[in-house]
Amino acid sequence: MAQGPTRLSLALADEASQRRVTPVDVFKLARQWWLDGRRLNLGALADEVGVSRATIFRWVGNRDLLLAEILWSMYSQVLNAAIKEAEGTGAEYVVDVYRRIGEVIVGFEPLRRFLLQDPQYALRVLTSDATDYHDRLVAAWKGLLDEQVERGDLDPQLETDELAELIVRINEGCLYSDLIAGREPAIERACKALRLLLASRCPC
Repeated sequence: MAQGPTRLSLALADEASQRRVTPVDVFKLARQWWLDGRRLNLGALADEVGVSRATIFRWVGNRDLLLAEILWSMYSQVLNAAIKEAEGTGAEYVVDVYRRIGEVIVGFEPLRRFLLQDPQYALRVLTSDATDYHDRLVAAWKGLLDEQVERGDLDPQLETDELAELIVRINEGCLYSDLIAGREPAIERACKALRLLLASRCPC
């Protein structure tokens, strides 16, 4: 009668399975390449992790979508930190969140490099329908605004979906365009515009 697998053989098999490359492994490597200023080439990524190019494309879609995931992973971390650290309530709280995010982005060298190396491509990934990055930003800001409205701390004249879209567009114009043009983004000016957008409804 054949003996079943030993605990050692099971442990070795489990260790081997854990070494299999996953889409998350590819994402982590690609993110590190981008942070290091290395061009993201899906073929090179496939060679590096030891899977076929067809597998890479099946996992990440294309280079634009992979970049969007990298950028979103970083923005969402900054956003969550700003949400936890921001002070005030209502409009002032939202403005403080925006300011904190802007200050981090302005000093984030990998993003500066990305925008300056190929502005047209960078803006396509960040602002166009080529990826869902822009839509994710709008959804995140809408969620933040909705929370303030539900708490009774914000009563804006515009609907929150419209406000969220405008906040993201202000952010794109203030940060990305200025960085590409070699100007320091006018974060405080953007904050003033944001306060006007968040003005409460007329009580009359």
